[in-house]
Amino acid sequence: MITAEYIWLDGNSPAQLRSKTKVLTDDAPGDLMPIWGFDGSSTKQAEGGASDCVLKPVMVTPDPIRGGDNLLVFCEVLNVDMTPHASNTRRHCDEVEAAYYEQEPWFGIEQEYTLIQDGRPLGFPRNGFPAPQGQYYCSVGANNTFGREIAEMHLAVCVQIGLKISGINAEVMPGQWEFQVGPLAPVEVSDHLWVARYLLERIAENYGVSVSYEAKPIKGDWNGAGAHTNFSTKAMREEEGYIEKACEALGEEVEAHLAGYGDGIEDRLTGDHETCSYKDFRFGVSDRGASVRIPWQVAKEGKGYIEDRRPNANIDPYVVTRLITGTVCSRL
Repeated sequence: MITAEYIWLDGNSPAQLRSKTKVLTDDAPGDLMPIWGFDGSSTKQAEGGASDCVLKPVMVTPDPIRGGDNLLVFCEVLNVDMTPHASNTRRHCDEVEAAYYEQEPWFGIEQEYTLIQDGRPLGFPRNGFPAPQGQYYCSVGANNTFGREIAEMHLAVCVQIGLKISGINAEVMPGQWEFQVGPLAPVEVSDHLWVARYLLERIAENYGVSVSYEAKPIKGDWNGAGAHTNFSTKAMREEEGYIEKACEALGEEVEAHLAGYGDGIEDRLTGDHETCSYKDFRFGVSDRGASVRIPWQVAKEGKGYIEDRRPNANIDPYVVTRLITGTVCSRL
């Protein structure tokens, strides 16, 4: 017996992951997985009188949770006439990627998240607060690091199934971690990020821990959670003169980008805790308080990539990569 775990995004905002299991015969076709369906009235994607929605496989990997020959099948959602569902943001990302294909846009996304148990982040005492942040970032030791077993198991299974994950680290707040995905093209980096999120939540389930992508999980003097988004085109990577042009292009579409950069922008982009206020826009070299950071080595060489530090942890990566690709590539 082989099982295929079909995974998709629901109609919530921010979108949440859903999945269900299909039992296959032993001779089921590997990458050519059949379409399937689900009750969209239970996922905010249809009304009860016409509830059927279609799951179209777009990415198939081994299932490291069940092991063996079992599969993960990541899907996009279609209507029953095989047109993209209104909640299907992947289709718009694909259209923009195709329009600027020759510019070879690449993304690397730094996904921060917070591990929650009994209503509080790991490392937070039942009453009160832990020591102020400062000792937790990239930390070592039981007094400083919380949730390492989950983070490292997540890294291992992502590598095992071939996701383009490039690293992990403990973050500034206790119980907060980050993994990085990329560099990949817009649609592919988004597919890989969603599957990586699925695996993280499945692993955390086994520990009775939930995963929060909330932009400001703890109010007060604690860092929020972001999805810093690194971006380049072929010209930016290979020729001088394009880095600042890309930053300036992003500065021309601030409101449109913030609207698509996740829920809770105002809570996180305050101007404190390594952010620039959502009311402002600026870019700078090595400046983690800027909207867009130019890494020092990029400034020195005059080419490379930029880091948009505004996206929240709870982004839909299809939306963010579409916005950045369209804004920058249309102006370079």
